[in-house]
Amino acid sequence: MDLLGLYNYWIVILLMMAGFYIVISCGNLVKKIIGLNIFQTSVFILFISMGKVSGGTAPILAEGITRFSNPLPHVLILTAIVVGVATTSLGLAIVVRIHETYNTVNEDEIHQQDEDAE
Repeated sequence: MDLLGLYNYWIVILLMMAGFYIVISCGNLVKKIIGLNIFQTSVFILFISMGKVSGGTAPILAEGITRFSNPLPHVLILTAIVVGVATTSLGLAIVVRIHETYNTVNEDEIHQQDEDAE
């Protein structure tokens, strides 16, 4: 088995772990959103990689072609990209509102201000 031939899956693992690490290690809400976007991108790459068949062509019927790549993962990823952009913009809008209310985007400082208010 050629492990280097599966480089796209190694990239998926690297991006997924980097995004997950950013989400759990950073207290800054903007950095958490960036980490979620990195994680989401790794899932996109994973689905696109699984949709490609080695030696396969576009699913257009023609003589002599017997192997086809599945276009469904690519179409689903286009939809997921649109949803990802929408959720990112919503998340950033919420972070702006949090900053207006608490004057910070650091999670620990927000919790501290809430505890002080009680």
